[in-house]
Amino acid sequence: MGTIGVLSGTRAVIMLGIEGYEPEWHHDAEALAAVHRARFTRLIGRELVAGWLMWDLSERGWFADGPVILGFGDTNVEITHRKFDECAITWDQVDMTAPIDWYATGIQLDWRADPHAALRNARGKVLREVNIVERTTVKEWRPRVLHAVEFLFEGARLAVFNAMDENGLTDIPEMDLPVNSWRRVRIA
Repeated sequence: MGTIGVLSGTRAVIMLGIEGYEPEWHHDAEALAAVHRARFTRLIGRELVAGWLMWDLSERGWFADGPVILGFGDTNVEITHRKFDECAITWDQVDMTAPIDWYATGIQLDWRADPHAALRNARGKVLREVNIVERTTVKEWRPRVLHAVEFLFEGARLAVFNAMDENGLTDIPEMDLPVNSWRRVRIA
């Protein structure tokens, strides 16, 4: 997925076309929650300033392979899904003013603030809880599948979910999730 380039005598990491972006992939909800618990705890009580999506300029639409970025003032959290159930969360790694080079494919990408209704519905709301949502199955080989990072705000819900090797967004209210096939792992 990523490439490494040489920049002024140093090695620069370029992942998903974003220089300096180094996601660490997880497929276990407990491990993902443990790694990020302290940072998410510091976001509780803060207002979502904006959300950004990678935007395909020629297609005039969301390029869902890129990270979803949520801005809480001086801190951005970046969430990306890939494959069947892998998720990476990073903090302040994406410079949205830098050009995006999607593997020299010629796709013109940029960042767009709040282009999705789910982002607009959460903007300006205070964060009260963050969870990892797992889909539970009857399969012994994979009883739980990491599905989403869920943000519960005062008066809004936002979930960045795995849409089969790309990101999806939803604001379906939490009470509409079927309890028999979902499990929440609380982060903060």
